[in-house]
Amino acid sequence: MDFHPDPSLASFRQEVRQFLQTQVPADLKGQPRSTRSTREQVMRWQKVLNAHGWGAPYWAKKDGGTGWSVPQILVFDDECAAAGTPTQDPFVQKLLGPVLNEFATPEQKAEHMPAVFNGERLWCQGFSEPGSGSDLASLRTRAELDGDHYVVNGQKIWTSYAHESDWIFLLVRTNPEVKKQAGISFLLVDMKTPGITVRPIRSIDDSHHLNETFFDNVRVPAKNLVGAEGAGWSITKFLLNNEHATTADLPVQKRYMQQLRQLATTQRVGGELLIDQPEFALKLARLDAEVQAIGMMVQRVAAMEQEHNPASHTLGSMLKIRGTELQQKISECLVEALGDYGAVAYPDPHEDLDPAQPLLPLQEVARGMANNMFFHRASTIYGGTSEVQRSIIAKMLFQL
Repeated sequence: MDFHPDPSLASFRQEVRQFLQTQVPADLKGQPRSTRSTREQVMRWQKVLNAHGWGAPYWAKKDGGTGWSVPQILVFDDECAAAGTPTQDPFVQKLLGPVLNEFATPEQKAEHMPAVFNGERLWCQGFSEPGSGSDLASLRTRAELDGDHYVVNGQKIWTSYAHESDWIFLLVRTNPEVKKQAGISFLLVDMKTPGITVRPIRSIDDSHHLNETFFDNVRVPAKNLVGAEGAGWSITKFLLNNEHATTADLPVQKRYMQQLRQLATTQRVGGELLIDQPEFALKLARLDAEVQAIGMMVQRVAAMEQEHNPASHTLGSMLKIRGTELQQKISECLVEALGDYGAVAYPDPHEDLDPAQPLLPLQEVARGMANNMFFHRASTIYGGTSEVQRSIIAKMLFQL
């Protein structure tokens, strides 16, 4: 692995930075990015990107994307995080989009792709169920063919942003008589369809981004089936094998470390700067070394993805484990560095403040810190639990 920087990436980084500085509205910069941005911000940002020809930065040119290499994608993500732009819709950009590009019919692409590029349709993912999270193949939501419609009954849980989404991509059981993986199909469902109920789940970070989603005799046109009936498991494996190099969310970790260094050089305890306290300075140095190590691993996985090396799947699982555990450690250290201010639940950065009660400077810095720490308690669970990732690694090592 050659870790020397690619000279062409420097000019590409400058191009992205110039775009962010000159063509992005000021109110779409400086945003918190630990969770998905608001619906209005996501849709506005998508329109800005699409007008510049960057509406699908993760897709190949033949699919209407930018055709960027994995290192270029990492630069783009890094610069957007540094500028604090809103997030794109990750469910369609990194999960559903590649599936539609690979498996959808021309009619399905004509129905959904223009809305994706134009920022007119947001998506959520209907995979996990009560008792069927890590063991996804045991899902029980069923879809029975009735004429030219499937009738869907069941429940999904942890449905992120279902309350803000227009459509959901859904795993359902269409054949209970075969091996459990073989009886699963992949459906696209309009969230306005009668029979769908979304119930909010307030998570530990005091935010509403999770939901329970219920399907009661929901009639879904059979034309919304992606791929063949029973191909849902294969499609899901394809979906989960995309973009391993981004699983560590390196730009967010870099931003957290920047905040941590700022606190270390400005916060005083007992009249002494945090950075001058040996114990804290050692912790900061260790976290910084871990972020740099993750950065090198990201480059390695990115290079393997470029070469279509199947080992990138296993290294991607390692990256997911190490990256999410590091997110937890850094976010905990940020709260610790804030001292007494870190223990208070200040208004979320998305919430408007009361002009009559302005925050002190350190209170402003602390907004969202504790929420982020609590949010990242789940980072080793969502996107494939650490236990599942370790099983993937162990199976690959066993094959060797």
